[in-house]
Amino acid sequence: MPDVDVIATRYIEAWNERDAERRKGLIATLWAEDASFRDPIMQGDGLAGIDQVIAGVQSRFPDFRFTQLGKADGFGDYVRLTWKLGPAGGEAPIQGTDFAMLENDRLKSVTGFFDRVPAQP
Repeated sequence: MPDVDVIATRYIEAWNERDAERRKGLIATLWAEDASFRDPIMQGDGLAGIDQVIAGVQSRFPDFRFTQLGKADGFGDYVRLTWKLGPAGGEAPIQGTDFAMLENDRLKSVTGFFDRVPAQP
């Protein structure tokens, strides 16, 4: 079984990487080439699509960072991790849980759920 803590750490690292070339490198080593990402508001297919999703979140929330909450959990080829998104050192208004399926120890698909989002006016 793959080390879920290593996968979770690398996953959060990719979401926080602001240098586009370094982020693409992190994605390429962590995700399968034909991987997919889905959450209620975004989706991306393949390495370029996943990079676009991450770049989009960074553009929308330029001062926010992802932080893992608790320990990642996993069994077989599945990983679950909970995260928060907010300003460094501040209250995180967004929290979620992502469920990943692995293939050959790389992310094949990730489905994200929002556990907490700010109220819309």
